[in-house]
Amino acid sequence: MKTRDKGLLQAIVAIVIIAGWRYVPPAVGQMFKLPFPMKLSMLLWLIFSIYWSIAAKKSAATSSAESTGSRQLHVILVNGALLLLVLTIPGLTYRFLPASNVLIAAGLSIQAAFILLAVWARVNLGRNWSGEVRIAKEHELVRTGPYRFVRHPIYTAILGMYCGTMLVSGEIHAPIALVIVTLAYWRKIRLEERALAETFGTDFDLYRRETPALIPGVY
Repeated sequence: MKTRDKGLLQAIVAIVIIAGWRYVPPAVGQMFKLPFPMKLSMLLWLIFSIYWSIAAKKSAATSSAESTGSRQLHVILVNGALLLLVLTIPGLTYRFLPASNVLIAAGLSIQAAFILLAVWARVNLGRNWSGEVRIAKEHELVRTGPYRFVRHPIYTAILGMYCGTMLVSGEIHAPIALVIVTLAYWRKIRLEERALAETFGTDFDLYRRETPALIPGVY
């Protein structure tokens, strides 16, 4: 697995370690002091990232790919959004949702459900998957499983996971993080679809016309 594909796991592990480390400056420690529901949400993120890092080892060799700078920009945006999503950021702790066990349970359930969607999509994508925008050797245009309903179910799943954690958090930093990660994946979709169109031509054009990008009936 390439080092640059480990970014999400490394970010989550860092959060877990610092959150459990007693010997940090008080200001830093306060940011990493997660309430129990958020710890459960982080546990789900950790499980997801471990699976994702293991599954990444099965990717096929690359035929063509985006630049290193482009990939690094995406990693910075996504990992930065994750930190903003889960940490108690000074000045951004205003609650836009009430503290509610119902919302917490709904958020954790949504997060878990979208993790399953991501795994389903990853299994169907097989060796075509990569953390970077790229075309693999002997790349295939996958239209099975969740790819029958949306063109980018993994991105749908990740955004859904952010939404689940946002419900668990209820603080204003969470929707700000969702906006950032949505912009990051909107950018990645544009790059990825350009590469797929160049590779598969009319087949991908037909697929794009018939299948929504992220949410059926919306986008």
